[in-house]
Amino acid sequence: MYTTNKQKIINDPVYGFITIPDALIFDIIEHPYFQRLRRIKQLGLTHYTYPSAQHTRFQHALGAMHLMGLAVGVLRSKNIEITHEEAVGLNLAILLHDIGHGPFSHTLELSIVRDLSHEELSKLFMAELNRQFDGRLDMAYAIFNDTYSKKFLHQLVSSQLDMDRLDYLARDSFFTGVAEGVISYDRIIKMLTVHNDELVVEDKGIYSIEKFLISRRLMYWQVYLHKTVIAADQLLVNLLRRAKHIGEQGDVLFATPPFELFLRNNPTRDNFRTDRKWLDQFALLDDFDVFTSLKVWTSHHDKVLSDLCTKLVNRNLFRVEMQTSPFDQEYVNSIRQKTIEACHLAPEDVSYYFTCDKVENKAYDPRHERIMIKGKSNELMDISKASEQLNNAVMPTTVSKYVLCYPKEIR
Repeated sequence: MYTTNKQKIINDPVYGFITIPDALIFDIIEHPYFQRLRRIKQLGLTHYTYPSAQHTRFQHALGAMHLMGLAVGVLRSKNIEITHEEAVGLNLAILLHDIGHGPFSHTLELSIVRDLSHEELSKLFMAELNRQFDGRLDMAYAIFNDTYSKKFLHQLVSSQLDMDRLDYLARDSFFTGVAEGVISYDRIIKMLTVHNDELVVEDKGIYSIEKFLISRRLMYWQVYLHKTVIAADQLLVNLLRRAKHIGEQGDVLFATPPFELFLRNNPTRDNFRTDRKWLDQFALLDDFDVFTSLKVWTSHHDKVLSDLCTKLVNRNLFRVEMQTSPFDQEYVNSIRQKTIEACHLAPEDVSYYFTCDKVENKAYDPRHERIMIKGKSNELMDISKASEQLNNAVMPTTVSKYVLCYPKEIR
């Protein structure tokens, strides 16, 4: 009888060789729900700014799983008990932590499905996979939802210092070429330990944590919230909003069947929980559905949709102004009126071309969850207080910038 070899080795450009540690994990990776992540870019439209940022959620999930394996090995070497079942559960939880992402990741979050975040969708996917695999994901689901008895296991999956953040900083800096994002992920993992069921960092690792937090802050301004990335994201969000408006009016739009379903309907959280059809249809959506459709929409009879799609396909992005204080309202009103006139818009359509918003960057939030440094006498101290380098008054604070987007035709 033919049997599949499930002991695979994957060559990853960031870490080298990644091994799949368990046959169940291999089966989950092979599942269509997970394979969909190959067709979803990790950084949405960031490749419009950094052309090499073409990596996917699939690669990120495998990388986070690899780091989880390293973390389990380190903690076990320090006599912290993690059973085989718990290790498999951890690997599955981190592998599936982003499975709920839709097309273009964060860019279109709450646009295609307005009532559910990707975290909530990930839980629904995990619950369905657990059903299909006869309860073998019970441990993973409990760890992911922080209902398992060992709380530090959940922190490895979701916290200020989880394997998700370590991988996306390492991977995103690698593929964008932004050196400021490079972190010592291996050093950080080697310094992890557990104290009173809490994941903490040995004091020898404090400098690596400082670098991690600084790198995270820099990556937000240089990559995730780069003004050109914001311009591309805003254009995609606005054109999809226009497409949904047209679809809900009953107008004909070219789209793949699952994409058309979401363009014409606004399923709620309850719809997803009571009717499996919605989850199955969402599982068929990826970047290709959206971009193939908007290429066709460049010729749509609706001039707003056609123009927005043409701008995105040809990278004729909005102009973006950013500043640390709110824009003068008179200036905002002036730009809005100029947009209406220059683009020949009805006043109710100007929001597709004009946005006044605010973006925020917070590298460390001790109110959400702390990064604790363990001293030689077993005393614990928050990183913002233990660090000599980090400004305690600055690192925990939110930095806001105000954003104005409008067509480049406006001078």
